[in-house]
Amino acid sequence: MQDKVKAGFSKLSKKDKLKWVAQQFADSPESAERDLTNFWLSDESLQRVFDGFSENTISNFILPYGVAPNFLINGRLYTVPMVIEESSVVAAASSAAKYWLDRGGFHTTILSTQKVGQVHFSWAGDHQLMMSVVDELREYLLRDVVHLTANMEKRGGGVTGISLLDYTHLEPEYYQLRVSFETCDSMGANFINSVLEEFGNGLERFVAEHPVFEGGPREVDIVMAILSNYTPECLVRAWVECPVADLSEGQFEKETPLFAEKFAKAVRIAHIDPYRAVTHNKGIFNGIDAVVLATANDFRAIEACGHAFAARDGQYRSLSYCTIENGIFRFWLDIPLAVGTVGGLTRLHPLAARSLEMLGNPSATELMGVIAVTGLAQNFAALRSLVTTGIQQGHMKMHLTNILNHLGAAESEMEAAFHNFSDKVITFTAVRDFIETLRKTPAADNVY
Repeated sequence: MQDKVKAGFSKLSKKDKLKWVAQQFADSPESAERDLTNFWLSDESLQRVFDGFSENTISNFILPYGVAPNFLINGRLYTVPMVIEESSVVAAASSAAKYWLDRGGFHTTILSTQKVGQVHFSWAGDHQLMMSVVDELREYLLRDVVHLTANMEKRGGGVTGISLLDYTHLEPEYYQLRVSFETCDSMGANFINSVLEEFGNGLERFVAEHPVFEGGPREVDIVMAILSNYTPECLVRAWVECPVADLSEGQFEKETPLFAEKFAKAVRIAHIDPYRAVTHNKGIFNGIDAVVLATANDFRAIEACGHAFAARDGQYRSLSYCTIENGIFRFWLDIPLAVGTVGGLTRLHPLAARSLEMLGNPSATELMGVIAVTGLAQNFAALRSLVTTGIQQGHMKMHLTNILNHLGAAESEMEAAFHNFSDKVITFTAVRDFIETLRKTPAADNVY
């Protein structure tokens, strides 16, 4: 518990910030300082880049950076970069990629690429009067932002639509300009917000100057102008399909039709029951977030949008779908993904740049497809385990390494544990007891 408020903390040097935090909160300040400093980069210029990403930085927090190979997407092979700390996620994605490699691979199509921004404002006049000039207002605002949109328009983007929405029946005097954008290969947040703020200024001038508002309120109160992270019109579809008979593999070959039906039913359950749907969709985002993080896109915005999209009909449901028709198994995912491959941290973060290089320097729409496929692969792998062997068999075996590391197991102890638990249920207690017994046993007796 800190003793007092720290005035001027943001003005301290990085070392002084770290020292103050360690002294205030750590049982052993010297040890805390050493641990936090150990994660500083040896390249000082690169560390300054990382420090510039955020504020009050005192160290770096490292997550595993892995890859999932063998993703066949629209006829092209990809090795997909994934940043995630959860056991079995990369292994599951890789397994699903390999499974579908010989069954036609994954397919994607971009359904739409529109992003959304809003100008929220209050106006005390007659709402019918405001709605009567919407066409003039639209033209006025577009002329007003030419200096901001010219370069984006050269690349094929820009403002694609402006709607004036009347919400006075829900909130007194409340209106909204809802604006759609095409931002090409950039996520476009800065561009969108700059245009929206200029729209707010233009709206104020328009109402103050237009003769139709003579004798009425001439003042517009701009509440806020900001992009929306809900982008249901920036939508990608990813899918796999094959004859049910081709789903056969190994020990489940005789049970293939049953597997297909159970799999499809598991998806339907996630459309019926929100309790299941949340866990179901969390698995999808295990894959999606990992690629989004690896490419330095905004996983928080993408998750918020995806969960809102999952509840778009008023009930939270599965983001994926499955059908079996005329002997064909089809599994697919529709998800909004507003991502970029230029701007932001996508090139500034050196590993994000390498991630994009690994993917062949994709366009934003190609990256949307790769991300959606990884989410679908993760979902397939999870459901496949759930309806066959159960999720714990694969997950806990992957987790065994983490347990052994937690217990400080030596390499020889790890080898013994892997052998011992190859056919046993893995729990933390069981592994701990095994290691403790191993350590009490004379070395000559440690035969396994």
